Amino acid sequence: IVVNTTLNRIYLRKGDSVVLDAVCSTGSNTELTSPDGSKKWFFASPRGVFKVRNRMERPVWVRPDWAFVEEGEPIPPPNSPKRYEEGVLGDYGLYIGDGFLIHGTLFQRFLGQAVTHGCIRVGDEDLAQIWKTTRVGTPVYIF
Repeated sequence: IVVNTTLNRIYLRKGDSVVLDAVCSTGSNTELTSPDGSKKWFFASPRGVFKVRNRMERPVWVRPDWAFVEEGEPIPPPNSPKRYEEGVLGDYGLYIGDGFLIHGTLFQRFLGQAVTHGCIRVGDEDLAQIWKTTRVGTPVYIF
């Protein structure tokens, strides 16, 4: 898997052949600061060489602190039910480490734009093809 964050494109390669060339969304490269100024988050997709560490079907999003700050909501305790949200990451997720996934999106209209908090969002059909042809250990190159 190759992700070009400048063009917001994801490629699936098999040997020297590109078997999928699709639009994706990558990190917005924006910063969020908590209201009291004690925490800052920078939303960029990671760059480098990774590998698929876990494959998930119907992944559940565990909302981090920044998601509550961004919505102007109080931050709940770590195991609060308010942190778990089903159905927002699409049908599949490929975990590449450090909290980052390649996953689906409810916001298909934003594909091709740098709008994420760092994850790589992919359209449903393209994600299904990536899911079917990758395994744990598949290399992921993000630049």
